[in-house]
Amino acid sequence: MVFGMGPMELAVILLVVLVIFGPKNLPKLGSALGKTVKNVREGMGEGSGDSESEPEPADDSVRQ
Repeated sequence: MVFGMGPMELAVILLVVLVIFGPKNLPKLGSALGKTVKNVREGMGEGSGDSESEPEPADDSVRQ
């Protein structure tokens, strides 16, 4: 089971996607989805390292 869905639910979703986008656009859709997932994973990985470092103290001269 993927995402709590059985094979029948996945087949229905794939059929709906096929009907909506058509067979000619599926490779483009898959490629765009793959790139999006890759970018999201990279973005989440970059942000995790920042939380470990302490923030720099504020500069009081800016307020004056």
